[in-house]
Formats: sequence, structure tokens, C-alpha cells
Amino acid sequence: MIEIALYQPDIPPNAATIMRMAACLGLKVRIIEPAGFTWSDSSLKRAGMDYLDHALVIRDPSWTAFREATRGQRLILASTGAAIPYVDFAFRSGDILLMGRESSGVPAEVHDAADARLLIPMRAGLRSLNVAMACAMMTGEALRQTAGFPAT
Repeated sequence: MIEIALYQPDIPPNAATIMRMAACLGLKVRIIEPAGFTWSDSSLKRAGMDYLDHALVIRDPSWTAFREATRGQRLILASTGAAIPYVDFAFRSGDILLMGRESSGVPAEVHDAADARLLIPMRAGLRSLNVAMACAMMTGEALRQTAGFPAT
């Protein structure tokens, strides 16, 4: 099963949108703390609606704790600095799709720890997509490749 990890997310509606998507698709979301918001934030609840009650969310207290808990799984980082388009990558069940912090991405230590770094091809001169949109695109491709969509 594909998993999603958010590295120190700092925009509550984006995190909630990703958790809502994961709930609908039956995926686990790992939040690598510290998050830049409180879990009682009203914008988190507004964006997640009642779907957050159905989301399987694990809060890892640190990058070190996350790495320990996910030992043996491939870590696939979405990065604007990557060279491999996500549609050219062979995803496997058990991969963790790692999304960086909206304001600053991930530090070099996290970037270097990734087993693969993937990009979403975009027009020149534009920085990046919204993290929730990027996550949805990569998750959809990973689920397509691994036949991981839930049965309807």
C-alpha cells in the first residue's frame, strides 16, 4: 500500500486536503512533526470536514522517529530540484510519498535520505504547484501503477 508523509507541514488546509484524499483512498498519512499549526486549528477542520474522522493519521514526533518507524520502505520525495518526472518512475506498493514543507521544502538531510526524487514537469519560470495538488497527482500515478485504488 502506498503511504503519504508530510514533512513539517505549515499550511493547515493543505494538510487537511491531503488527509481527506487519503481517507477516501484508504491510505495512511504520516505527519512528521513539528507541524506549523495546532491540531485544533479551525482551518484544518474546515478543509478536512468530517473526512478527518476517517483518515488514518500517524504523527511522528521527529524526522528521526519517522525514519525509525518506516525502516525498509522506499522514500520517494517530490522535489522541484529533481530530474526524474514522476510519470517515468516505477512506483511499488509500500512506497512512501514524501511532500516537503510548503514554505521551505525539506532540508538537505531529508533530501539526501530519499531513495528517489521526482518532479512534476511544469512550464519554465514557475516555482511549484500547491503541495496538496502535487500530492494528489503523484498519489494517483502511484496508485494507478500499483493497482492500489480501492474497490468501488
